[in-house]
Amino acid sequence: MTERLRIAVIGYGTAGQAVSILLTRDGHEVEIFERVPTPGPVGAGFLLQPSGLQVLWQMGLLDAVRAHAAPVHRLYGDTPCERAVMDMRYDGLDARLHGLGMQRGALFSLLDQARAGAGNLHAGVTIAAVDAEQGRLRDSEGRLHGPFDLVVAADGAASTLRSTIAGGAGLDRVYPWGALWCLLPAEDWPHVQELRQRYVAARKMIGLLPVGTRPGDDTPRLSFFWSLPRTDFERWQADGMTPWLDELHALWPQASARFAHLSDAGQLARAVYRDAVMTRWHQGRMVLAGDAAHAMSPQLGQGVNMALLDALALRDAVRTHGGGAAALQAYQAQRRAHVAVYQRWSRWLTPLFQSDRDAWAKTRDVLLGPMGRLPGGRGHMLRVLSGTQQGWFGSLTLDPAFIDALATTMEIPRSNAITAGA
Repeated sequence: MTERLRIAVIGYGTAGQAVSILLTRDGHEVEIFERVPTPGPVGAGFLLQPSGLQVLWQMGLLDAVRAHAAPVHRLYGDTPCERAVMDMRYDGLDARLHGLGMQRGALFSLLDQARAGAGNLHAGVTIAAVDAEQGRLRDSEGRLHGPFDLVVAADGAASTLRSTIAGGAGLDRVYPWGALWCLLPAEDWPHVQELRQRYVAARKMIGLLPVGTRPGDDTPRLSFFWSLPRTDFERWQADGMTPWLDELHALWPQASARFAHLSDAGQLARAVYRDAVMTRWHQGRMVLAGDAAHAMSPQLGQGVNMALLDALALRDAVRTHGGGAAALQAYQAQRRAHVAVYQRWSRWLTPLFQSDRDAWAKTRDVLLGPMGRLPGGRGHMLRVLSGTQQGWFGSLTLDPAFIDALATTMEIPRSNAITAGA
């Protein structure tokens, strides 16, 4: 191991949690700063891809994740007239691969448990400024912390620290479209191994993702989301639930039993998304990780997976190079090579699913399915889906032992199986 470093981690989301676990396991002294007095998950659910699952496997957490998550083998989207727009299956890439739908609360709890109290967690402390050259932090109360050998800024998509990296920001903007989301009981929902979406042009999108259970709650749930412009949040609430619920039932009658659990606007949280592209991820002793480094729309569903990959890459860079500039440059080079293509695809795809551009949506409906059936196009789309696309022509290596472990540990009871044509 390299020399023992004193490391500050700012933020206790997935990136901050994973970084803290991996670096404390390597013997470093880690202090975590989280602005929320009682840290907890933000968001309903997400889809863990093979890329992120491999990191959890390397952390020894795959079985714990599997105990709560829901295997997802297919992503399917159609229109209200049931015309298929998207139909992607992991077995087109490898029959042993699939994703795992998971509640944010479940992953947060598992990572918090895996940290096992290692590292000093300062909850309710907002870091207002970082002296990147000296490794010192100043919180919102004026207190100083440090010096630290390394400062990891993992303060999320709305990071206040990434802008302090001189010349680092290539793009940082809020997306015009957001979403409403919540968790619903899965009950007898038939598509227990599929992400299901329904589209009305690009103006409306409804989604239901199986996300399994969480510690302390054995009820299998679905993550529900409804896409809408950010400027319509207040109008939606002012209009009341009745017209919106009527619209939901009309657009997706097959899911009406799920929507019956929606009765109050307070059940639904609002999500706002950012697009942040950094040309530099580090300055002095400070480095970015997770959404702070590469926030993007959720269209490709890669945020949590990228955060896990960031944490592993940073751990490996510190192992190889220590805590200096060489480590941070190696980390940046490795992760930017992987993240860049996802940022571009996310930016290109988002208007096809979340915008008022009807002509673009019609083009999507006509071309997306056939493109996914072409030999070259299918492979590329599946690698993007699984998080394993590296640049335009390469692929992220998955360890054969991990693939075998995923295939072995992800068996589900026959009673939960669905037919191939469902």
